[in-house]
Amino acid sequence: MSVINKRNAVVGWAAWMVAKRALKQKAHSIVPGSNGAGKGRKLVAAVPLAAAAVGGALVFWRRQHENEPEPR
Repeated sequence: MSVINKRNAVVGWAAWMVAKRALKQKAHSIVPGSNGAGKGRKLVAAVPLAAAAVGGALVFWRRQHENEPEPR
């Protein structure tokens, strides 16, 4: 009998979705004024994060290519 099977995977996924929804609701109840009106702020905050992610990917890609041996 295997511990990892479809039934356990589905039960785990469902538990994760329920827990995530409960935690989101709890977080929204704690933060004052979190009724969804700050979506513009989220977008503005996402721009630098996206730029950092792209920059990190480029640095990673460049370092990977520096370490490759040159073709003969």
